[in-house]
Amino acid sequence: MSSETIELRTLDGDELSLDPAALATIPEGSRLRPGDPGYEDATLIWNGLIDKQPALVIQPADASEVMAAVNLAREHRLLLSIKGGGHNIAGLSLADGGVTLDMSRMRAVEVDRVENQVRVGPGCILRDVDRVTQESGLATMLGFVSETGVAGLTLGGGFGYMSRRFGYTVDNLVEVELVTADGRLRRASRDSEPDLFWALRGGGGNFGVVTEFTYELHDVGPQIMGGLIAWPAEDHDEDVLGLYREMTASAPRQLTLVTTMRLAPPAPFIPEQWHGKPMIAMIACHTGEPDQAARDLAPIKGFGKPIADQIVPKMYAEQQSMLDPTQPKGAHYYWKTEFLPGLSDDFLGTVRSAAAEIESPMSQVFAFHLEGAVNEHAEDDGAVGNRDAEFVTGAAGAWPSNDPKGDAHRAWARDTWERIRPFSTGGNYINFQTVDDDVSRIEDSYRGNYERLRRIKAEYDPENLFRVNRNLTPV
Repeated sequence: MSSETIELRTLDGDELSLDPAALATIPEGSRLRPGDPGYEDATLIWNGLIDKQPALVIQPADASEVMAAVNLAREHRLLLSIKGGGHNIAGLSLADGGVTLDMSRMRAVEVDRVENQVRVGPGCILRDVDRVTQESGLATMLGFVSETGVAGLTLGGGFGYMSRRFGYTVDNLVEVELVTADGRLRRASRDSEPDLFWALRGGGGNFGVVTEFTYELHDVGPQIMGGLIAWPAEDHDEDVLGLYREMTASAPRQLTLVTTMRLAPPAPFIPEQWHGKPMIAMIACHTGEPDQAARDLAPIKGFGKPIADQIVPKMYAEQQSMLDPTQPKGAHYYWKTEFLPGLSDDFLGTVRSAAAEIESPMSQVFAFHLEGAVNEHAEDDGAVGNRDAEFVTGAAGAWPSNDPKGDAHRAWARDTWERIRPFSTGGNYINFQTVDDDVSRIEDSYRGNYERLRRIKAEYDPENLFRVNRNLTPV
């Protein structure tokens, strides 16, 4: 690493010339600057729409190095961000001109069979955790794209295929070890620093740098039944949406269904004559007994004339990575989402119309079934809130980085969102907020929990050191 003075951005927006001697507490092998080998990989994030360049990247190997980095940032009032998996759609894992903590070296996963828990490093992605826990036929409640970072998913609440059975990811969180703005290493749980633990269960990266998560484990897999089934939209969209509403109204907790409308991708399991044409699909994940799964999914598999049916017995880890090819790193993403209380006729008609206007081969309108364990917790059981949600829906705008019609695809996503917003519960998912969402969207996410979050923020981070996030200004 260069011995030259480093120009860094401060919390006040000024430039600070930092002598390399000030970095003595940070091991030299943990530091990267633009041009250094490894810098490009350390700052590569999923959403190619985001273009930021930190002046300094620190890659801590353990909690003591995290403490040193936090102390450095606080003492010099440096703009600081935290990168776990780098999968946040708004690109909040990078501090442009500031310091980025890249947690990718902290990826340990340790299963405790006695307590039926798993301890997870903050640099892990979902695949890291599922690979280890599934060796014992266990899983915790994580998301549904295996390259998602565990830290960002969890701190924003987290939902996935098993939310109907086990709630949000934070409903399965047992303990968090983290470094707070004062440089202290703390452990937070329902019994230790309960206010901090409450805030971490959905309040994002506002309260510190997590060095370890501990989750509850459940008997799931290794084999489940799941996959995707698709029909041509022009013949089946209205009927499939009706079937989706009917199925989700009576589905057991072991079954989660997602519906998506998009242009058929050039996937090998879709006949070539359908590539690029409008399709409607359901994604199924059934974690119950095989015979029961076959019975529960029979109405879907026997419906109409699908162009592809990939719903089969498979490994749970395979289900978790099934959507990865639809979310390639470096493409441009712009999502607008809402929570829903149900599926009204008007809502279904609205998404059908919006889907008919899709032009990007990667964009989609979706609805994800949540109803179940999520709703059985009190609204203030964790900062995540939104316990009245039965579905997550939205316009997921996506396009290749070289697509000249990017502005039009982004406009489609915003317009679709404006049309579906009247059907919302009034809440939305903090992890799906985009670069141009303002503080009102943050307030909408937390609703009645918002002011309590700000008070806890003032206790643990009064100077707002952790602000490169969906920020909660201290009261």
